[in-house]
Amino acid sequence: MKRALAWRIAILAGCIILLEVLCLTGVIDNITMQPPHRMVVDLVVMLASGSLNGAIAKTLGNAAVAFLIAVTLGVSSAIVIHRLRRVRDTLEPLFATYYAIPVFAFYPLLIILFGLGAAPQIFIGAMLGVVAVIVNTLNGLDRVPAVLLKTARIHQMGMRETAWRITLPYAAPYILTGAKLAVAYSLIGIIGAEFIMSNGGMGYEISFAYNNFDNTTMYPLILLILLVSISVNMLFARREKTILARRGLR
Repeated sequence: MKRALAWRIAILAGCIILLEVLCLTGVIDNITMQPPHRMVVDLVVMLASGSLNGAIAKTLGNAAVAFLIAVTLGVSSAIVIHRLRRVRDTLEPLFATYYAIPVFAFYPLLIILFGLGAAPQIFIGAMLGVVAVIVNTLNGLDRVPAVLLKTARIHQMGMRETAWRITLPYAAPYILTGAKLAVAYSLIGIIGAEFIMSNGGMGYEISFAYNNFDNTTMYPLILLILLVSISVNMLFARREKTILARRGLR
């Protein structure tokens, strides 16, 4: 694992260095993209000045709500679907094609239903993330050993108690995989919705900066989104590895 981590860091560092060289030598002009070091400097200045703290807090707050909804609804739905074979057989083809549906096309309808506030954006973010959680949770529930389920039946555990004490703890690594995907999808949903119709948030600020060739705002915000997403995913990945290590699987 240490070697794999070293390779990942080396590849990432190589890409950043290459991009830095291309920008500094003029192969990529400054109107198109800033050098990576400039993005970092501008991000630090932006955060220190607090000029966009409101937009950042709005987007990350909405993304966190969308993520929590996706995980809660996804895990709960997976538990029920896993018990109902016919329902699962009906829904699985839909899960396989779900991300081919242009969810953002329903944004005008969502505005009519929920208004112009944050609710439509949170709805889109949650709906993008929920299926990833359902699919990965089902995958984890499928792998629960029969002996554990038999033990639950012997002790006359109900569906809720069996899920809470046996199946969900065993499926935790797979649920965390779904959660990692839900983080990315929630951010995509919120920021994409802010692009379409919003008067605030990081998506709106990135769109406004893009239309006005303001690279000193656009790229630092994109960098911040990447850093947040990577950091949260690393936390989930570390927890996932810890659980698997305890089971002797890694």
